[in-house]
Amino acid sequence: MIVWAALGLLCLRLALGQSIPEPDPATHTPAAKGDLLFLLDSSASVSYYEFSRVKEFVGQLVQPLPLGPGAVQTSMVHVGSKPRVEFPFDQHRSGAAAQEAIRAAKQLMGDTNTGLALDLAKEQLFTTKAGARPGVRKVLVWVTDGGSSDDAQGPMQALKDLGVTIFIISTGRGNFLDLSAAASQPPEKHLRFVDVDDLRIVVPELRGSILEAMRPEELHATEVTSHSFRLTWPPLLSGDSGYYLLEVAPSADPGTKQSRHLLGNETSWFWDGLEPSTTYKVVLVPESNLQYLAPQTTQVTTLEEEVGPARILISHSKPHSFHVSWAPTPVGVLRYEVLYGPLPRGEAQLLEVPATENSTTLDNLSPNTTYLVTVAAIYQSGQEKALSAKACTQEVASKIGRLYFQSLGPSTVKASWDSAEGDVQGYQVRCRRQVGPPSLLSVSPQTHSVILTGLAAGTTNRVCVTPIYQSHAGPQHCQAVHMHPVTPAPEYRPT
Repeated sequence: MIVWAALGLLCLRLALGQSIPEPDPATHTPAAKGDLLFLLDSSASVSYYEFSRVKEFVGQLVQPLPLGPGAVQTSMVHVGSKPRVEFPFDQHRSGAAAQEAIRAAKQLMGDTNTGLALDLAKEQLFTTKAGARPGVRKVLVWVTDGGSSDDAQGPMQALKDLGVTIFIISTGRGNFLDLSAAASQPPEKHLRFVDVDDLRIVVPELRGSILEAMRPEELHATEVTSHSFRLTWPPLLSGDSGYYLLEVAPSADPGTKQSRHLLGNETSWFWDGLEPSTTYKVVLVPESNLQYLAPQTTQVTTLEEEVGPARILISHSKPHSFHVSWAPTPVGVLRYEVLYGPLPRGEAQLLEVPATENSTTLDNLSPNTTYLVTVAAIYQSGQEKALSAKACTQEVASKIGRLYFQSLGPSTVKASWDSAEGDVQGYQVRCRRQVGPPSLLSVSPQTHSVILTGLAAGTTNRVCVTPIYQSHAGPQHCQAVHMHPVTPAPEYRPT
């Protein structure tokens, strides 16, 4: 049986020990200004050990950040039966102080009501009482084991509609499609699947992405895909001081311009229905009733129409190898990368496959082991589209030992054998009679002999014993058994 799951390829690369360069804080810190909220799964679905590792991870993220009222502010909310605010945005003015508060946080336990926690997070991000600031970028980092007892999609979408950038870190048990929909777009930039013991490896990249999301306030695009992007701008107007005119047009064909009139309290708009690999000119015109405000412009290029493998087939499984094939094979792929490693954790191996091929055989594997296999289509743009599957190698099977027979009568024998190696689930004993119908017996792994009857005198019969393993049958051991002919009684002759 193959279990499907789609994973971010980065986390699997990390298993190879490939390092990720630490971003230079000087290139981001002066420009970073925003409210950063951490949403931590503090429910009973997370073990005490996992929660401690997550706290360590969040502390590492926060410690070097430029915290302060003119830069980055951070808050933390627990997910449980009822959510709880660990500390508001304006409480800690240094990374060390925030890190210490995170380290001292106690786990809530209870249910995983993520939706309730997201509603509270929304209040925290946009309420000055909680220390949040109007007009600055909002970022939410959700660290989760993937499950939720209530609906989280609706509250998460409400946050994105308000311009909040959503990063999701899953410890690996979440549903990829659900979490991809919840994270900001594109998911390969905002969603990471990481084992709880490897969280530290994504700290540098995630911290850089958070700071990048808090760049100076101006009209800009986020969540760029092949057919859409989200536009965000600072609050230049209020609900009663005017409105916005938003115009989007392909740079190569400005005559096909599209326009939207938006309320003065809007600060974000999601634009879809666009063409892939196309540069668009965006103009935001604030129409104020009080003063002149200059238009803001930006250019956005949509991504290529890039698709990854949609199906993976695992076949020809053996104790030390199996075959992997995938489809479709879209045009524009530079190469495929097949990353595979044993579960739950183990050293991963990377195999490159030419773009002209759609299958490969993975060998030198361990028997009776579950592997996670990820096939990624690598495009010339650097984009990656990946899909993963789990596959199992077979057990190493062996023949039974010696097979021997003991005569119990003219038509009956006892067949006995020495046990086979490995985790044997049972044995099958097949007897093909020279005269009469064949028979098949199934016995427990502790049984090493059977009684065979109905064997005609003077016949040669074939007996085969096959060890049965959990996923397959082992090699059979066959041997002929000869029945002695009936010797007629000497004829009586009177003298």
